[in-house]
Amino acid sequence: MKNEMYLRLSNVPSNVSVARIAVATFASSLGFSIPDIEEIKVAVSEAISNAILHAYPEGYGEVSVRASAACDGSLVIEVEDTGQGIADVAKAREPGFTTVPDHMGLGFSFMESFMDEVSVDSWPGRGTKVRMVKKRCS
Repeated sequence: MKNEMYLRLSNVPSNVSVARIAVATFASSLGFSIPDIEEIKVAVSEAISNAILHAYPEGYGEVSVRASAACDGSLVIEVEDTGQGIADVAKAREPGFTTVPDHMGLGFSFMESFMDEVSVDSWPGRGTKVRMVKKRCS
């Protein structure tokens, strides 16, 4: 049986902490170390924050978070929205790039620093999916 969790959250900033805690608890149940869990929490916070901040600039939306245990013991996390999408994913992933004044534009940089793999698929007008993988050291 595949071990996974799934959350569907409103795009409310306070839900960042809900997702962060849920994924950290899931990772803990899989045997990830405390330092790894701290990195996972930062990456999840950045992914959810990006979705809340950018996907639905004009109102209500939902963000989903799925975390699952891969066969090799890795943690796979997917954060997905059905918002406006990212017109230029490569540009959005550049350190320091932001479309929001007073933000640092380091969300993807943090995700890439703390996770072993990060992929971003986005469809303008239809949404974005960020997939992150954290391998567990034995």
